[in-house]
Amino acid sequence: MIDLAPWAWVLLALAAAVIGVSKTALPGANTLSIAIFAAFLPARTSTAAMLLLLIVGDMFALLTYRRHAHWPTLIRLAPAVIGGLILGAVFLAYASNAVVRPVIGGILLAMVAITLWRRRSASSDTITHAHLGATIGYGTLGGFTTMVANAGGPVMSMYLLAMRTPVKVFLGTAAWFFAIVNLVKLPVLAALGLFTVPVLLMDLVLVPLVVVGALVGRWLIPRIHQRLFDRIVMILTIVGAAYLLIP
Repeated sequence: MIDLAPWAWVLLALAAAVIGVSKTALPGANTLSIAIFAAFLPARTSTAAMLLLLIVGDMFALLTYRRHAHWPTLIRLAPAVIGGLILGAVFLAYASNAVVRPVIGGILLAMVAITLWRRRSASSDTITHAHLGATIGYGTLGGFTTMVANAGGPVMSMYLLAMRTPVKVFLGTAAWFFAIVNLVKLPVLAALGLFTVPVLLMDLVLVPLVVVGALVGRWLIPRIHQRLFDRIVMILTIVGAAYLLIP
């Protein structure tokens, strides 16, 4: 078991619960979990420990929203995401994520600005189709950031918000996206030797908190209106980007 202070375990338990909530109600809230795990664990250990908890959260997201996915969006994203995952795997094998964090944060802030501009100029309330360049950009960055730091959530949130995706379609599309991507990441991180016994024991302790968070999210989501949902996702993405900019 990883040796941590009691208060550190309390914060990690909170982070695990937030992972559950982010999967079933508030995409982007997971950034708080990334920050907490990164504060107490080495970068590569943090990435591995979070991945297993994220997969548990993915199961609850699929149970809740599996029928609401917008599959054309997922199919369009697939080639770029695969490219981003490959780049992220190479980076994770040879470098530290400390170098790329500020770059990711800056790109996310730029995406927030672009998304706000696109939504203001668009008049339709239905799902719109992103340009090819946007799909390639978001998909590549989404694959890269999720492989390196489990930080693909804010990227995909901006992509889905830019298309004015309804709440349940948003959550269903995100659920399938991350369920597939996280399973693809699993053998890569295993090959890098990141799933050590202490990491597995720690996750065994934290899994129940993910379940609790997921159930809280399922209770919460029917009580959130579309406009409030969009604003919460936007704010959480900005906070996440700001966190990534901090050295």
